[in-house]
Amino acid sequence: MSQALASNTEDEKNYIPTCSGRSPHLRRYAKKQCNHPAKTTLLSASNTWFPLGYTSLSIPEGEDQLAQLIEHNWSILQAASSIELLKNFMFIPQIQQQLGSYSLETIWQGIEKKNQDSSDAIVRPKDLKLPEWRVLIDPVNAPHTDDFEIMPTETPAGYEQVIQQVVLVERLREVMALTGFTRIESLSDFAEEEELPKDHIMQLSRRSPEWLPATEVRGEGIFIQFREEAIQEWLNRLAIQEHNETFFEAHKRWREARQIPDSTANYPDLRYVLLHSFAHALIRQLTLHCGYAAASIRERIYSQDADDERGPMAGILLYTAASDSEGTLGGLVSQGKEMGYHIGGVLDDMEYCASDPLCAEHVTLEDNTLHGAACHACMFIPETSCEKGNRYLDRSVIINTVERDNLAFFKKITESRKEDNAW
Repeated sequence: MSQALASNTEDEKNYIPTCSGRSPHLRRYAKKQCNHPAKTTLLSASNTWFPLGYTSLSIPEGEDQLAQLIEHNWSILQAASSIELLKNFMFIPQIQQQLGSYSLETIWQGIEKKNQDSSDAIVRPKDLKLPEWRVLIDPVNAPHTDDFEIMPTETPAGYEQVIQQVVLVERLREVMALTGFTRIESLSDFAEEEELPKDHIMQLSRRSPEWLPATEVRGEGIFIQFREEAIQEWLNRLAIQEHNETFFEAHKRWREARQIPDSTANYPDLRYVLLHSFAHALIRQLTLHCGYAAASIRERIYSQDADDERGPMAGILLYTAASDSEGTLGGLVSQGKEMGYHIGGVLDDMEYCASDPLCAEHVTLEDNTLHGAACHACMFIPETSCEKGNRYLDRSVIINTVERDNLAFFKKITESRKEDNAW
């Protein structure tokens, strides 16, 4: 066993055979033998299987009631290939009850429109956030379905200058589709789906699949929208621009170390670092009160520069979900009504870390990391809950630390709180 697991090159030649090129899960043999040496791996090792999946929130778009009803009954209506066949579907009690008030021609036009949109639109995972954002920032006019319901709540007192609104997501549905998997190397190091090396991804079937295995879970969440003018004012600081350059250099060095083409691509900028760091800090704060562990709460960061033609985005969605058809029990939504208390807790907890001063002094240029003042004691959460694998984090952009006092986004608020407490 020791010889089979040896890392010495000569031992590998003597004991480890070359790869046969076989794909056991596809029951397929390669036409010619692979020239690479086989890697010995323990049967229970975690690197034998890295799933590649994409996640989306099922958020209805627009106020078209007919489109919502067609979407809700699409598992049935997608089989209607003609208006004549649609007549037969109208005898189904569920379809008759929900769509009976519409004419046959109107329903058929809605089905054709949905088929056309599905065939024409090429939606990438990173583009899914834009329609979600547009619905979440307008809770008053947002559509309500069995799987989606949101309502605004009061903006936390004292934070109106930086937070535009807090929205309670009382119902949501998350869908995750499995598209493939890798062995030995995880694909989490790649920022965007177009960067994934196709030759490393194992197929799920011999032929191109017409459907993908997916799971759906239902739950609840809290959405926080930041004021764009406050974000812009913060980004225009000279210290922030210098800190942004530091993160950009770390971003390039980190990608070069992994031999990712175009080391300057897909840099999220310091706007994302702020939102991401605040989301982590808030998750750690909420776990103390909401009844869910940190591994049960996931984040979704909405960050887009003001120069983007689609408009700026600055918000976070923290949500939890369960496989039960009724979703979760409302513990997270109930805490959203006390957001002022929790943000205050974030500002108090992030000022100091158990690993200070080492944590506060950490600079991304010192090593091959992609975070500033952040560690397991203050900012990191389970990687299954983080959309960036605990990268692009820095608590010094939230509040003053023992090392930096010129980066904090909440600096004016914390100074005001300290003056009030002094009295």
